[in-house]
Amino acid sequence: MLKLTPRQQQILDFIQQNIKQTGMPPTRADMCQYFGFKSPTAADDHLKALQRKGAIELLSGVSRGIRMLYTESGSEGNTDEMALPLIGQVAAGAPILAEENIEDYFKLDAHKFSPRADYLLRVRGQSMKLAGILDGDLLAVHRTQEVYNGQIVVARIGDEVTVKRFKKTGHVVHLLPENDDFETIKINLSDDDLINEFVIEGLGVGVIRHAL
Repeated sequence: MLKLTPRQQQILDFIQQNIKQTGMPPTRADMCQYFGFKSPTAADDHLKALQRKGAIELLSGVSRGIRMLYTESGSEGNTDEMALPLIGQVAAGAPILAEENIEDYFKLDAHKFSPRADYLLRVRGQSMKLAGILDGDLLAVHRTQEVYNGQIVVARIGDEVTVKRFKKTGHVVHLLPENDDFETIKINLSDDDLINEFVIEGLGVGVIRHAL
């Protein structure tokens, strides 16, 4: 059993109920309205306390970034009831999971993918068609920057987000298409300007054919 204060238990119950009813965790604004907090900072302080006690996980840079770790039954949070954000067009300069990039949410069991999926990305174009990833498909993505040669990754180069197969040789990253009509993208990590523009946003862990 977690040792929660009565207020912390109320907040945890509110989060869990919101997920059950809508498939999504509440926003800080939702919590302020429900509990009468004067500012989102007060809501955030309660959430951080719940995280310290192991009840939830807060996901940085994620809209509604609350993951249940503990339910009223004392078991691990039920991921079947979690909604994965669907990322469409990514706004210039914005984190990939910023609110303005999220088109919708879909109830999926994130643990059906290995490792678990954190979001869905709508695929644009045919550069990965020989890997079975087609225009309009939804790519399930696990948030990580730890990737290995041969894996399919989501990478950001400046303001562009692309899905490619990852290969690193020395200081050079090759983002390989699975379509002969497209060129390999090369990033030299010894170039300070390029390394500041290049970010691995996640690992592709599954494909959902066409839009849900």
